[in-house]
Amino acid sequence: MPPSAKASEESEVSREDLYEQVWTTPASHLAKKFGVSGSYLARICDALNVPRPPVGYWQKKAVGKDKPRPDLPPASPGDQLRWAKDKPIARPIRKPIQKKAQSTPVAQTGKNGRHPILAGVEGQFRKTRKLDEGEFLRPYKKLLPDIITSEGSLHQAIDIANEIYKSLSAKGHRVQFAPPDQNMQRVAFEERETPGKDRKYGRYSMGTIWSPHRPTITFVGDVPFGLTLTEMTERATMRYIGGKFVRESTKLPASRRGHAAHTWTTEQDLPCGRFRLIAYSPLQGVAWTESWQDTPKSSIKSMVPVIIRKLESSKGAIRKLMAKAENEAVQRKLEWEESQKRWRHAEDQRRVAQARADSQKQLSEIMDRWASTVSVERFFLEAETRVEGLDGERKDKLLERLRLARSMLGTLDPLEYLEGWIAPDEIYKTKFDQD
Repeated sequence: MPPSAKASEESEVSREDLYEQVWTTPASHLAKKFGVSGSYLARICDALNVPRPPVGYWQKKAVGKDKPRPDLPPASPGDQLRWAKDKPIARPIRKPIQKKAQSTPVAQTGKNGRHPILAGVEGQFRKTRKLDEGEFLRPYKKLLPDIITSEGSLHQAIDIANEIYKSLSAKGHRVQFAPPDQNMQRVAFEERETPGKDRKYGRYSMGTIWSPHRPTITFVGDVPFGLTLTEMTERATMRYIGGKFVRESTKLPASRRGHAAHTWTTEQDLPCGRFRLIAYSPLQGVAWTESWQDTPKSSIKSMVPVIIRKLESSKGAIRKLMAKAENEAVQRKLEWEESQKRWRHAEDQRRVAQARADSQKQLSEIMDRWASTVSVERFFLEAETRVEGLDGERKDKLLERLRLARSMLGTLDPLEYLEGWIAPDEIYKTKFDQD
């Protein structure tokens, strides 16, 4: 059996089970078992925060010189806990390196002083699907930070996100993509700066906005918060000129001034260069959302300390909502199980009644055939009695015809019909105790 076929038979593996297998089976053999390469197995271990044997471990173990294996570190909130081949792995979270004398968390930064989750994303955002003028970027890549922006405001958006992510990390609240093995969901958000009765984003007011593959989240203690940064839209008047719409404020080209009568206007929601941050609970059944946005007097970057304090102060309230949601989920599960039990009982009774009806129908048909068979048998007995009273050639001829007639009709034994009858319990037997 090829490795891929074997891997398809493997169920999900927990980090505890992976830890045991990694330290009892050489990586090359374990990688074959999972149907992956050795380098990918290493990535799985990193994603699940599972320590691996060092180089030369198996050779030393063979001669009894191996060192004790390290303990499996406890999982932190947001760590991936399970892996299967048909599921992605989380991006490994690089822990901030702290000096011994340092007692407070340090914001982790990468190249250009950016938070690691933002490393290289500017170029990936610019690799976008074809856009009409004034639309949000729609990058091909889906595993990107939850940032909604136009191309003209991309650098500003990343700068704002970087300030927020680094400030959270400095407070000890790591920022990451939602773990792939945990069902965290992104909430719907409002991109209009001033919400109105209608929405006119994109061509024919039916434009779609890009969304990431997984939410961007931060953990405050063990409480996750989803983070969406979106450039807002404003209602603008658009004029149709030379085959495309431009803002009404744009001056008409000199070549078009004489044809102004052949233009018309419409309204559309366009990115405006100002931003809104939406913080929300990504957990099912936990309805909690807060938002902050640029104003003429202050920017989101200046609100970052207020934002962090709000998230920290909301931790207790969200824990209560989480507990409530968990209790409601347990109650829904119990109600669902009870409804399934009632359905199975009703289905069982239906099948019992159907089996009884089918058995009765068959028995009725057997009785009809029995009556017909008895009548035929009576005919043959009467005929044979009369033939016995004859002699000569006519008797022999009639006996032969009676034998031929019997052979054409097959069995005339009614008991054989009764033996073929199927009782109700033989068709279907109830799975529930009868009162």
